[in-house]
Amino acid sequence: MRIVRRFCGSSVGKKVIMAVTGMSLAGFVLVHVLGNTAIYFGAESFNSYAAHLHELDPLLKVFEVVLLLLFVVHVSFGVSLFIRNRFARPQRYAVSQSSGGRTLGSVTMFYTGLIILAFIAYHLWSVSFSSRPFMTSIADLIRAHLQSPYVAGLYMVSVSAMALHLSHGLWSLWQSLGGSHPAYDTLLRRGALALAVLVGCVFVSFPILAQVWDGFLR
Repeated sequence: MRIVRRFCGSSVGKKVIMAVTGMSLAGFVLVHVLGNTAIYFGAESFNSYAAHLHELDPLLKVFEVVLLLLFVVHVSFGVSLFIRNRFARPQRYAVSQSSGGRTLGSVTMFYTGLIILAFIAYHLWSVSFSSRPFMTSIADLIRAHLQSPYVAGLYMVSVSAMALHLSHGLWSLWQSLGGSHPAYDTLLRRGALALAVLVGCVFVSFPILAQVWDGFLR
């Protein structure tokens, strides 16, 4: 237990745990965005996808608990690392350099993480835990939410922050797990960016379609 506590308390250990939990959460995001592409095929297709998920309800409950634990651990260690880094270097450098892999995604990780956290809380409150009238389908609920310009705007900002978070997270987790190598670092970095942009574009397309297409989820 002492070894575990020492590992979890070290910067290296925190980064490894962040990488493992981040990889798991990124996997969930990829599966989630693939499932949500059923939206493109109309209400019947999306409702069928949701119904198939509910058929797995016992397993789904276990999965939700595991997902929540992963998220809590990821956020907790992320905040801990952010605070430790701030105390280690209380004053910012006068000149910000772009060398060493510094990108917009890397310097905004903490803040995009906060946006994602707030969005997940809102999403659970408004969709997963919301009470809807009898016989109102999940497709009707999603359509009603995304046809609101305010909700659509919030959704686009939030998923854009998620894509920015992923653009660095997908790359940095390989470094934290010791997988970095000059021979393929550039390929991994570009692949992470391309995947993050693709995921972000798919998610952003949903509120855009809801705003411009009368047949959205009908």
